[in-house]
Amino acid sequence: MRIATIAAWVVASAFFVTGSSIREAAAQQPNNPLGNDVCLGCHGQEGFAMPRADRQMRALYVDKEKFDASVHGKDVPCVGCHQNITEIPHQNVAKTTLEWRQGIANLCGACHTDARDQYLTSVHAKQLMQNGNLGAPTCSNCHTAHAVAAAGSDENRNAITQQCGGCHAQNLRSFLDTYHGKVHTLGYAYAAKCFDCHAEHAIQRVSDPASTVHPNNRLQTCQRCHLNATAGFVTFQPHATAHDFARYPQVWIASKFMIALLGGTFAFFWTHSALWYYREYKDREQLKARPHVQTDGLLHEQDPYYQRWTAMWRIAHLAFATCIIILLITGMSLLYADSLWAPLVQKAFGGPQVTGTVHRTFALCFVAIFFAHLAYVVVRIGRNWRTFKWFGPYSLIPNLQDLKDAVGMFKWFFGIGPRPMFDRYTYWEKFDYWAPFWGVTIIGVSGAILWFKEVAAKFLPGWAFNVATIFHGEEAFLAAGFLFTVHFFNNHWRPEKFPLDVQMFTGAMPLEEFKRDHMVEYNRLVETGRLKNYLVDKPSRPLTLGSKILGFVLMAFGLMILTAILIGFGRSLMEGR
Repeated sequence: MRIATIAAWVVASAFFVTGSSIREAAAQQPNNPLGNDVCLGCHGQEGFAMPRADRQMRALYVDKEKFDASVHGKDVPCVGCHQNITEIPHQNVAKTTLEWRQGIANLCGACHTDARDQYLTSVHAKQLMQNGNLGAPTCSNCHTAHAVAAAGSDENRNAITQQCGGCHAQNLRSFLDTYHGKVHTLGYAYAAKCFDCHAEHAIQRVSDPASTVHPNNRLQTCQRCHLNATAGFVTFQPHATAHDFARYPQVWIASKFMIALLGGTFAFFWTHSALWYYREYKDREQLKARPHVQTDGLLHEQDPYYQRWTAMWRIAHLAFATCIIILLITGMSLLYADSLWAPLVQKAFGGPQVTGTVHRTFALCFVAIFFAHLAYVVVRIGRNWRTFKWFGPYSLIPNLQDLKDAVGMFKWFFGIGPRPMFDRYTYWEKFDYWAPFWGVTIIGVSGAILWFKEVAAKFLPGWAFNVATIFHGEEAFLAAGFLFTVHFFNNHWRPEKFPLDVQMFTGAMPLEEFKRDHMVEYNRLVETGRLKNYLVDKPSRPLTLGSKILGFVLMAFGLMILTAILIGFGRSLMEGR
């Protein structure tokens, strides 16, 4: 290093006559990069360091490429800021670290007068100037020392936000959990940053009446972006954390409730699926015979099929599946914005604003399909209300038999009882049917609160937005995890169905399979002579092929989404979020 330093002095002397200063050379040719090249002859060497007057070694390396690309690198010579360094070697450097840092604001203020005057009134300046706190930030902490970006540029807005986290790590982490923070993480600069709320230079403590985020000033600050913000709107807690019950009890309770809900649901159904797989696998391994359907005397001589699903059910299922996939892709890429795949997804859609529009559009489609189905059910039951049996075999309302069937299934899992015989709907099919009612309510209501926040704030306290954010994201996580594991297993992955069951796409299933899976209904139809009314030809080859392609495509999307979510979830766990 000493040899390199001496060599740099030799190079420098080639450009300057004896006794002349760098500052004088720069003054003669202020736009000529020659002076900066001289400085960077030493300071451009990675690892370059020199002792200061206080005998402390300080790294003095400058990344030449970043400096040249910066605002100052284009227009300001090194000695424009380092005015006290005018000789080679630097014999006049006498300032301590504290003295140098205390002088930075005035140094920058030679050009940025307004910014300096505002900074000098801030809590940061008070800590540095009056208290001598070396940890207090000055201009170079936020804007960097040499890679200064243009004020107001996306690069500058994003970089400064990250710099805030150098001192306010916990606040940065909580900020990154908000919508503003997610957009920032994705690399977009339009959403509010730290300084948009806390001021750019005249930053004060929240308790200071002069602070832009003081309770008396907060509404005016929020209204810079949210023109219709109300008093309730500004009680949102942007730095709330689920780990602090004393300060944020509602957020803590909401988080723990959703954790318990997710943990309980997955624990039960994953255990159910694992036991089911084991029992079916063992039964197949032992070549246990299944009852065979006698098709003699039926209307169709070969391969009779049972028409189980009408066109309405099939269309609704496909529409639901499409909406859910789009909603999860657009929503999860925001929830797990710090994952490597999230920016790619957001960019493919055209950025968070476009992605948000797509998300809300499909949310409306999902809700519309849901309510259209409700209307269909109400009309159908209304027409037959005198004879409709609310807990009968053709009702999807859970009943005592479902509980008995579930108990019977667990007995079968453990080999202490026969496999139950099911009616029209099994207990897991009823769960699949009713789950969207819970999901639409939780996700729909929380999504509406977050979408129409100014309206919701007129009636709800600010913490409701924090709770809605938790419910919306965690319930979506629950839906994705359940659909792409439990639902897929129940209908496609268990040994009797693997790798794909297309009955929800074709509407029909082999009669033998119908008898095996729904023996109670089969027997009833045979006894009443109505079975022949539901028998159809085997689905055509093009329909079957198309159904398989569609099924595998939907399954592939589901598995890709699940994988992406697990990657994002794992990253969050590692970061303790």
